[in-house]
Amino acid sequence: MGAYGWKIHPAEGRHSFSRCHGTRLRKCHVKILVVDDEPQIRKLLKTGLTGYGYEVLTAANGREALTIAAQNAPALIVLDIALGSEPDGLGVCRELREWSQIPVIILSVRGDEKTKVLALDAGADDYLTKPFGMEELRARIQAVLRRTVREPGSSTTGEIHAGVLHLDLVNRRIKVGGEEVHLTPIEYAILRLLALHPGKIMTHRMILTEVWGPEYSAMTHYVRIYVNQLRRKLRENPAANVRYILNEPGIGY
Repeated sequence: MGAYGWKIHPAEGRHSFSRCHGTRLRKCHVKILVVDDEPQIRKLLKTGLTGYGYEVLTAANGREALTIAAQNAPALIVLDIALGSEPDGLGVCRELREWSQIPVIILSVRGDEKTKVLALDAGADDYLTKPFGMEELRARIQAVLRRTVREPGSSTTGEIHAGVLHLDLVNRRIKVGGEEVHLTPIEYAILRLLALHPGKIMTHRMILTEVWGPEYSAMTHYVRIYVNQLRRKLRENPAANVRYILNEPGIGY
């Protein structure tokens, strides 16, 4: 048991074999950048993640983290929110998002809703509250990396399927069970935004800024109204486990 209650996996060396993606044993070439101002925490995280087969880089402050990220293009960044100097974790996220979409998992001793929203609005992909176990961190890393691989890119066909829901983004057509569903422009914009970021939490502010514009960033009731309309049109049925849009209470969807 390490600091903050982290359970460290025995180190197996940089080139060890591990279930990096939870399916089969193979050599893992996934590069992860760990950013924390405490040397002991950097060492613990590096030991644990190296033991799972990841290649781990470390940085002691935000400026060093941005430099290493630019030079080494890690697959993911594990970033403490409080770095003891500027830029802090939120500042690193904001600067990073100006030129990169490298996924970021924020670590923090603060588990309050406001801090989580700030982190997600800054561009973080996930948020993990200390203390936590290394198995939980590994699971979060795997989930974020899977989402990153699945997200549509330049080679996408423009079609997204989720059960009986079919989105044709090229022709702006939505079908449920083969039957076309007519959405308003706002409803379509919200659904498209959520569909292009599967599994990622989109805060109310993110949705409002993207769909309505930054001047509407405080109008959270707009999102709730339109999401409820969307759910009705998409024929969501929680009792039958038919759900496409999941709530993150107080944060977003």
